[in-house]
Amino acid sequence: MGRARAGGAGMTAATARAPALSVRGVHKSFGGSEVLRGVDLDIAVGEVVAILGPSGSGKSTLLRAINHLEPVDRGLVLLGGEVVGYRLRGDKLHELSHRAILRQRSRIGFVFQDFRLFANLTVLENIVLAPVSAQRRRRADVVREARALLGRVGLADKADVYPARLSGGQQQRVAIARALALKPEVLLFDEPTSALDPELVGEVLAVIRGLAEDGATLVVVTHEVGFAREAADRVVFLDGGIVVEEGPPSQVLDRPQHPRTRAFLESVLAAPPP
Repeated sequence: MGRARAGGAGMTAATARAPALSVRGVHKSFGGSEVLRGVDLDIAVGEVVAILGPSGSGKSTLLRAINHLEPVDRGLVLLGGEVVGYRLRGDKLHELSHRAILRQRSRIGFVFQDFRLFANLTVLENIVLAPVSAQRRRRADVVREARALLGRVGLADKADVYPARLSGGQQQRVAIARALALKPEVLLFDEPTSALDPELVGEVLAVIRGLAEDGATLVVVTHEVGFAREAADRVVFLDGGIVVEEGPPSQVLDRPQHPRTRAFLESVLAAPPP
């Protein structure tokens, strides 16, 4: 069962709004291997989308293309109707300056599977750094907001601790607070629990569920089928660099239409717990 505003009426309301994020015909190759082969995807404001798929299906590459960590070969990514990474002049795209890309990227929060916290900075400084340097916000305001965010993720007492003194679950919660500090329009999660010991997974998923309940716009690449069922408005199954199937969790997870989706779910659900 999905969250309270998911399902029939909730999906209609969410998808009726203008997209927060649009992916249009995105292709991406590395060497001779085409990883994304024409992905189309719209994410509505306030929608939570879980992306599932086998290893090598292009899930992480898609997230990195969304915030221009990987420039696309063909196609467009639009954030609130604005092309990400490029300026459109006539019918030609011109890549933005590095500074302009950084400003634009600050509108898209990204939580990596391996945390990527700065080891030489305290938890508080990790959160404060980007809003002050990239968004030119007043440090005093950002510090106050950062402390509130640490309270939100259950780490109010860890502000002056260095990342090495934290568990993996705590580090990932700091990474979530750091992403939220930018006040992003969309928040991307790339397998946020894959680097965690099993007993730490729940604390991170609980934070993400809280964001979903608060109406944040989330795109979550995950292998946690239970999380997708409970928290997502929509599940997207990606395989071979294309969207094979998408729809409400009750449809995609319980009544998948495509044989590749069915085979993937059968293999995941049959796998023994770690």
